[in-house]
Amino acid sequence: MNPIEMRGSLLARNTIMNFIGQLIPLIIGVITIPFVIRSLGSDSFGTLGLAWAVLGYFSLFDLGLGRATTQFVAEALGKGETERLPHLIWTSLGIHLLLGLMGGLLLAILTPLLVERVLNIPSALIGDTRSTFFILAISVPVILTSTVLRGVLEASQRFDLVNVVKIPSSSLTFLLPVAGILMGFGLPGIVFFLMMTRLGAALAYLILCLKVFPILKKGFSFDPKVIRPLASYGGWLTVSNILSPILAHLEHFLIASLLSVGMLTFYIAPYEMISRGVIFPASIALTIFPAFSYYGTSNRLAPKELFFRSLKYLLFVMTPMVVVFIVFADEILGLWLGQEFVQQSTLLFQILALSFFLNGFAYVPFTAIQGLGRPDLKAKLDLVLTPIFIGLAWGFISKMGINGAALAKFVITVIDVICLFWLSQKLMGFSMRALLSETLGRGLLVSLFFVSVTFALTMASKSFGCDIFSLILCTSIYVIAFWKIGLDEKDRTALYGIQKRLFG
Repeated sequence: MNPIEMRGSLLARNTIMNFIGQLIPLIIGVITIPFVIRSLGSDSFGTLGLAWAVLGYFSLFDLGLGRATTQFVAEALGKGETERLPHLIWTSLGIHLLLGLMGGLLLAILTPLLVERVLNIPSALIGDTRSTFFILAISVPVILTSTVLRGVLEASQRFDLVNVVKIPSSSLTFLLPVAGILMGFGLPGIVFFLMMTRLGAALAYLILCLKVFPILKKGFSFDPKVIRPLASYGGWLTVSNILSPILAHLEHFLIASLLSVGMLTFYIAPYEMISRGVIFPASIALTIFPAFSYYGTSNRLAPKELFFRSLKYLLFVMTPMVVVFIVFADEILGLWLGQEFVQQSTLLFQILALSFFLNGFAYVPFTAIQGLGRPDLKAKLDLVLTPIFIGLAWGFISKMGINGAALAKFVITVIDVICLFWLSQKLMGFSMRALLSETLGRGLLVSLFFVSVTFALTMASKSFGCDIFSLILCTSIYVIAFWKIGLDEKDRTALYGIQKRLFG
């Protein structure tokens, strides 16, 4: 395999592909979730949301080895050491299959305890919930092996192939519940078909890996010597993998336990929509992680430039998004989910929008820290933040209900973002003055001016039509100003190249 040339146009194109790959399922989810909620009812949908959260948490049995595999494959490609790939990839795949079997077995054993005692599941749903969790247990090894295979393709910057599989697979996550409801299936039947979709995706990733890396066709190769470096890198990632689902989903379980699984629906539905708003940061992170690993610490300038430009692009794209979510929270919830959600979820929707906006910027320092080989920094930070978040979420939910859950998420996000930027600054050796210099600093001023003017105009307005006009006018001026002031010639050249390649 020829060495990869990490051009800016390649990284930009891959980011756009990753964005599209996440945007399409998001649109499908926005369209289908209201139907699923109405058809299943708030209790059943809340139970389905819990199932998704449990499955996400049991991905911790990856032990960080999937991310470690991507890091080491990208590093090997950067050094031209392709002969290492069969030992590295096959060994990692074998370990993931074993870990997945162990994780699935543990979930199956814990299912009766979770369903009947830990979670506040309505008695009428206990049987379906138990069956659902048993099916999820079977899917754990499938998900873990799929993760490592996808990571291998990401390490080679073949995000075109990744998205060929990811788009239909992720879309079916939302479409299959609709199909299951129309065919009269309950939760267990729906989750079974979701599991089969994950299995098909894993097989597709395997076939594509064999195509991209023909050297893998020489046969299965398990090398015990590979385990130690993978485990060393993955050990700290394991700490984050254990704690990150707590930081991401703890409030879901506390709402179900302290309030009710029915109230959880009023949190999960807005949460799922807002969380999808970070698809652009996630798209950038997917692209730049193997790039940071590819460069390593041997090139000091390239990672810094990658860091600064990634933040600039995030600022450009996400600022209008968060303004729309906050200004039009009532209208979005009313049109999407109905007036009951407007009454219950408007404030938390706005708080979550601001939280995920800030969290979007955390993707860059987080990815840089892990890509440059220091996952221990993020893990140590998570060890500090987790007990703080548990205390905040428990106290805020007890006093303020689901709005308290959103407030706890916001507070812990602010702390996390500040700490991650400080850690990346120490690791990469840049100053805050350099971070805010030139185009990034000018872009920040443009964004602040846009936010201030937009909020002032919409607060003074007395009609929805005027709000829409003000937003369109301010956004148009913002895009032009950021393009002229916040982007430099290198940025514009790369984006012109992407436009030409995509649209001819």
